[in-house]
Amino acid sequence: MLRTHTCNDLTLKNDGEKVTLSWWVSNRRDHGGIIFIDLRDRYWLTQIVFDPEYSEDAHKIANEFRSEFVIQASWTVRSRPDWQANPNLHSWDIEVIITEVKILSKSKTPPFELDDFKTTSNEEIRYKHRYIDLRRKKVLNNVLFRSKFLNFTRNWFYNNQFNEVQTPIFTVSSPEWARDFLIPSRLHPGKFYALPQAPQQYKQLLMVWWVDKYFQIAPCFRDEDPRADRHACEFYQIDCEMSFVEREDIFKVVENYIFDSVKSLSNKEIMDQKFYSMSYDEALNNYWSDKPDLRFWMKFIDLTDIFSNSNFSVFKSVYDNSWVIKAIKLEWQVMSRKDIDELTEVAKNEGAKWLAYIIYDDNEEWWKKSPILKFMSEDEIKEIESRLNPKSGDIVFFSADEFTKAVGILNKVRLALRDKFNLADKNKLALCWIIDFPMFEQDPISWKIDFAHNPFSMPIWWIEAFNSDNLLAMKANQYDLSCNWYEILSWSLRNYDVEILIKAFETVWRSKNEVIDKFWAMYEAFQYWVPPHWGFAIWMDRFMMILTDESNIREVYAFPKAWKAQDLMMNAPSLIDEEQLRELHVSVIKKD
Repeated sequence: MLRTHTCNDLTLKNDGEKVTLSWWVSNRRDHGGIIFIDLRDRYWLTQIVFDPEYSEDAHKIANEFRSEFVIQASWTVRSRPDWQANPNLHSWDIEVIITEVKILSKSKTPPFELDDFKTTSNEEIRYKHRYIDLRRKKVLNNVLFRSKFLNFTRNWFYNNQFNEVQTPIFTVSSPEWARDFLIPSRLHPGKFYALPQAPQQYKQLLMVWWVDKYFQIAPCFRDEDPRADRHACEFYQIDCEMSFVEREDIFKVVENYIFDSVKSLSNKEIMDQKFYSMSYDEALNNYWSDKPDLRFWMKFIDLTDIFSNSNFSVFKSVYDNSWVIKAIKLEWQVMSRKDIDELTEVAKNEGAKWLAYIIYDDNEEWWKKSPILKFMSEDEIKEIESRLNPKSGDIVFFSADEFTKAVGILNKVRLALRDKFNLADKNKLALCWIIDFPMFEQDPISWKIDFAHNPFSMPIWWIEAFNSDNLLAMKANQYDLSCNWYEILSWSLRNYDVEILIKAFETVWRSKNEVIDKFWAMYEAFQYWVPPHWGFAIWMDRFMMILTDESNIREVYAFPKAWKAQDLMMNAPSLIDEEQLRELHVSVIKKD
């Protein structure tokens, strides 16, 4: 071994031992001939000293040290006199004066400052030199947390009688969610494998077998544009499937896992120690999001009916057009004219012409101020106050337009207020089940009906639902779990009835033959007894991002893709030479 201990490992218990440390030079300071070096490894820092009176040779070599050199230093541990003790150092009670040292490797000047918890370098520079970026404590901590998270998760599911099954990486292209990553076959010219967008079909086929409780920390591949909460190219999910269960059984498994993982892996607290629940329609009506941030309530309150006979022409015209008037209440905050103007710009960016408000205050006596009060009757004002129950120090904001636009504007205002006044506690996790998703949706331009979410979900009303005149009202046995404005889980009761599965695809203009062709294995397997089964997938990387207080999902990967879906360190994607292309029976069409 080139070292006997790690940094910060030595104390008085090692008195008299010959010890050796090896790792990076963090920085070097020369104090009147005595050289102080902060030696850094992934465990901590150890300050070592080179004094020419103890070893002239070691001191001479230390003169050559520069930042990020890798060195090996040895000395005999001995106790420090009491008067020299420094209680701020872990090794305060021993002397660390080096007698032997070697330079194991030299380093160029790093391309950016290796500050432990912050850096001014942009993402591209850091990711291009990720092997150096990983020396920063903050980055390393996320990698170590991921290791701990994976170990905890595997043990938890194994201890709860789930069987881990690894499903194939090379599979067939499937029209499910996003664009596939395709791999040309050398042995089968003109044919392609696809990297799995999820283990969807395989885990359902496991239910036909006797694996009734499956899990996998599954790699998934989707050719989607990256964003702050979605990693480019690949991501990982905690993938599960269970047979002979109902929705509440699934919820119990997920809730127990999340309660245990949050308690064991983080210092965060689950708000109210419970999981909330609301329908998809409720979520959109009250928050305009199927993943609402419930760490602060500020729910949309409908006021439309109040203005059915109003003299306030703006709100009355909204009512007459069968549009909506909604409001939110900001409690116990003070906003200046400038603050309200800035918030109005947020609303205007979403298409609003203005942002109506009422400020409540009690300066000596109860009073309120707003440009719109003069247009409202006393009865209308009283009814608003009855529904919103404002108190001194509260501000009520209004949005009036067609439904989608009105709630979209109010959603942006709500989030802007959250960020401005720090309304959401970062140490709290607000978890909410979103249930009863729509089975189908309609394109507003082509009017074409398509699946709203997962095509393999079972409709709530089964086969009778397809005879309905209003397919858009059909609900799926599907659910998501939201946490602090992020979706961290989804899935459903699977469509395990072949007749209903085919009917679902025919509804979106896919023929029976196409279903059989695209999903041959499932179609055939479901002829041989298939149990009712439910599944879910926890978006593992996104959940870790929340637990580590990261605002960008790329920070929880050891080797992330940059925002343009590039591996800057390895220069991927890259060009392939002509010989390899010929071997794969592929030609590249070059565009001007």
